[in-house]
Amino acid sequence: MEVGLTHPPLRIFNSPCKSVCRIDDRFGWCAGCKRTKPEIKAWASASDSQKQAILDRLPDRIAAETACCKV
Repeated sequence: MEVGLTHPPLRIFNSPCKSVCRIDDRFGWCAGCKRTKPEIKAWASASDSQKQAILDRLPDRIAAETACCKV
């Protein structure tokens, strides 16, 4: 008898929080973690796919800040 998983393994998503917690009005997201207020609020109860979707948006936001604010 072969024993296997009956469901996919649980994924653990660490919060991208950087403990800055300040919404940058220029962009509408947190200056630290780059999440919007609704994304921050939803994080604890979000599904794995919702968390992954949030994380997938962060690199573009970082790039937007970098492009905007180069001196």
